[in-house]
Amino acid sequence: MVAAHEEVPFSEFLHRPGAAAERLNVVRALRLRRRDAEDLALIRADQLESDAVVVDFTSRLLAGLIRSGSLDAVRRVLVEALPWVTFLPEPDVDQLLSELVTVTQGAASLDNLTPVAVLLTQWRRTAEVYSDPVLLEILHREPEGDFGPVQPPTEQQ
Repeated sequence: MVAAHEEVPFSEFLHRPGAAAERLNVVRALRLRRRDAEDLALIRADQLESDAVVVDFTSRLLAGLIRSGSLDAVRRVLVEALPWVTFLPEPDVDQLLSELVTVTQGAASLDNLTPVAVLLTQWRRTAEVYSDPVLLEILHREPEGDFGPVQPPTEQQ
């Protein structure tokens, strides 16, 4: 079985890039740890392409399941895949599914999964609000008082 990834200091990668590339025959990816910046990932191109095929297939399968009317089955699986969905109201779950299909298909077509990660993070934050009655009440409360004059909008260049 191939390990998911190994961590390698970025400086080691810079000193011995050939050794790092050889490690990709044993692990799927290398996580290059950097001290003053976000970590990087090194992955073989064929692995990247395989991952993209799986993501594209999964997004199409999800869209097909939803379009086929199997919404109840998708909802049950969704709660298993994303347990925090439990806290969302029913209309929000429907909206999440709709947005998930659209964004996943668009992201897969661009080979960029970042929009899917952003969407899931946003919905998770929404679920966190619904799970906390105090926070939910604060966010639904009408603001009190006058906040003063509104500045006229400025034209953006």
